Amino acid sequence: MITFSTDDLRPQDRFDHWCEVRGKTLFGVTIELERNKRADFDGRFSATAVGDAVLAEMKASSYRVSRTTADIARVPSNSMHLAWQVRGPGHMNIGRDRIQFVREGDLVFGSTNLPFASTPERADGFHFFSLKIPVSNDLVLGARIDDVAPVALPRDGGLTRLVGAMFRAMTRQPEQAGQFAGDVTHMVRLALLARGRLRPRQHEVRAAMRAGFLHAASEIVARDLHRPELSPSAVAAELGISLRQLHMLYEPTGLSFARTLTAARLARVRRMLRATPQRAIDEVAFACGFDSIATFYRVFRTAYGMTPGDARLVPAVN
Repeated sequence: MITFSTDDLRPQDRFDHWCEVRGKTLFGVTIELERNKRADFDGRFSATAVGDAVLAEMKASSYRVSRTTADIARVPSNSMHLAWQVRGPGHMNIGRDRIQFVREGDLVFGSTNLPFASTPERADGFHFFSLKIPVSNDLVLGARIDDVAPVALPRDGGLTRLVGAMFRAMTRQPEQAGQFAGDVTHMVRLALLARGRLRPRQHEVRAAMRAGFLHAASEIVARDLHRPELSPSAVAAELGISLRQLHMLYEPTGLSFARTLTAARLARVRRMLRATPQRAIDEVAFACGFDSIATFYRVFRTAYGMTPGDARLVPAVN
């Protein structure tokens, strides 16, 4: 992983360095900021490889950014770009007076060889993750992508949820993002499906949807595992798939949905036992979704070979 922070530079040099090295050289974009704001500029950047793609995270002061035809000629890139705007909404002009508002939480997808100009809505900085993905004919299944303008995927679209679930999983521990190389392929194909460039019945697209649904189901489990009533039917209903389809998603993992849920609850219990030693064991178990203390003690001992009380005494493994 590569990391960089302007903290190591003199205040008067920070914006110019960011503009030249991070903007023009690395991303092939033009960055603009009023001169009277440059002394207060602050930025942090990291990048890591995910297969052939590059996952980048950026937090910085607000500025205007564009990829002009001159930038494209100077730094051409046969790749697709997928970005997650965590914080800092703004307006993006993709030409021909087509201006869209990119909200916090939006996923923006498109070709890197098309011009755009982005202006922040606020002056309190931004935070986003981006994936730069080299294009091959196999990756895009022969679809035309040179005219896929960088626009936000439909916020209320089911496909957007699947892409977002995979993207968020990848960004939770960026240093381990390399394990998601296969999901990058799935994300591109789902985004192209959302943009109308691929067909849903293609075998590779169906595989991408299964991967996306599994990640989305995992997010629901993580969000709601504290609820004893969490069930396969509730997850399937939220995702808009059948109960049979949900169970089929988990078959390749080697664990059923029920066993996956129990394992997630036990893992959270074990973390909480160490993090909150003052809380009663039964209270922790209930907080993690167990509604039977007898069942909790039995499955905990089966999983870890010790009682919850003993587990509190075992040092955490980094």
